[in-house]
Amino acid sequence: QVKLVEAGGGLVQAGGSLRLSCAGSGLTFSNYAMGWFRQAPVPAREFVGAISWSGSSTYYADSVKGRFTISRDNAKNTVYLQMNSLKPEDTAVYYCAAAVGSPRVAVPDEYDYWGQGTQVTVSS
Repeated sequence: QVKLVEAGGGLVQAGGSLRLSCAGSGLTFSNYAMGWFRQAPVPAREFVGAISWSGSSTYYADSVKGRFTISRDNAKNTVYLQMNSLKPEDTAVYYCAAAVGSPRVAVPDEYDYWGQGTQVTVSS
């Protein structure tokens, strides 16, 4: 059974930082590109960023570019989302997702597995 478990969410003041992690089990982690998405009260799930299976390529939404960094440790089956200079508009539930091979990283339907999400709240 595949599981993705996010951790590291919480409440932070604007300008602060958080580091999310997503640990995978039940899958050959290094075969999967990993993505981060977020969902605020607005219904659409928004692409945040992604990293290729090898870690050699990263992709970011314009709204987080320069503030967020994605990395992965395949030996630990874990992907990370370092979030700096947080803004109130970053408040959302953050989800990690896994997609085999080389998906269209910003497309939620390309992903095979999803975590349960972790809440990030940024106060002004």
